[in-house]
Amino acid sequence: MNTTVEVLGFAREPAWLPWAVTYFFLIGISTSAFILSLPGLAWRHPDWRNVSRRALLVALVCGVAGPVALLADLHQPGRFLNFYLHPNLGSWMAWGAFFIPLYMFGLFLYAWLCLRPQLAILGKSGDRFAGVYRTLALGGHDNPGAIKAAALLGGIGAALILLYTGMEVMVVQARPMWHSPVLPLLFLVTALSGGLGMTALFEALRGHKAAAPLLNRWLVRSQWAILLLLLVWWLSGVSGLSGAATEALAAMQGAFSWWVTGAWLLGSTLLTLWLASSRRHTLVLPALFALQGAWTVRWVVLMVSQSLPKMGATTHDYFLTLTPDGLLGIVGMVGLCLTLYIVLTSLIPWDDLAQDHGVQS
Repeated sequence: MNTTVEVLGFAREPAWLPWAVTYFFLIGISTSAFILSLPGLAWRHPDWRNVSRRALLVALVCGVAGPVALLADLHQPGRFLNFYLHPNLGSWMAWGAFFIPLYMFGLFLYAWLCLRPQLAILGKSGDRFAGVYRTLALGGHDNPGAIKAAALLGGIGAALILLYTGMEVMVVQARPMWHSPVLPLLFLVTALSGGLGMTALFEALRGHKAAAPLLNRWLVRSQWAILLLLLVWWLSGVSGLSGAATEALAAMQGAFSWWVTGAWLLGSTLLTLWLASSRRHTLVLPALFALQGAWTVRWVVLMVSQSLPKMGATTHDYFLTLTPDGLLGIVGMVGLCLTLYIVLTSLIPWDDLAQDHGVQS
């Protein structure tokens, strides 16, 4: 008896491009950095005061750059406007179009209220922009109640951003690697790790090493959480408790590239954990590996997983190209973040003693 097996393969381009990875990466860092700014600026915890100032700077830089990557991924502004003209309230992606403006408004209001006293000092410094600073300060009064109210608004927006960015991927049942309740939690924890890493990197750029023990302590906790979530996902797959995880592991079985990817993700997480715990007074290395880990998780989930077939038996490998939709776009977003950093640090002091001296940068 002869048996015929037909193997089908469908060639197609990836639906999500590196722009999406960049957006998820930057907006996650911005929202987590916003959360890191609350202890020192909203709740006035003395141990966090200095760190929270740089965390607010991170939130602004990445918060402005993130939506730019999202618009680039949509390819034309009309697609973004369509979310408002024809809202689909049953879609997490459509809800994101409302959550993003809410978060951005809360972030800008919160940042302005926190910076008002400093803007008033700059308005008296005799700088050529002194008149602009005085106008923006609106008296320059420090209003803790208003700051907490703005922090609540921004916090709600940040929580909704972190929720929808995980859920809009998780609800896609056609991709087993995405359709897991672990995914939103993994995005959340890696966003917090990336926020800690970027804040530590900004501290290093300003030459402030005193914050290293505090940031590394929380970085260690975030890496343990990442390892736990990866273990839960793997166990749910090998035990059969999660059909999607089991299907994803079966699709990856026997592929050498996936073994390398898994080993890299696990190894880099362990390395970040070791650096943050053993070199508590070091900022740059733990920060860079934490950022690399946050980026790797999003790249693997959003880009590499698209190589797994939704139908048929053919994988569809993606190769990063030197185009605006590839490496050039990523480099451009790095340049935008660097430009925003230079502009903000040139116009507004962010050092610890800025409020006392008024002209430091």
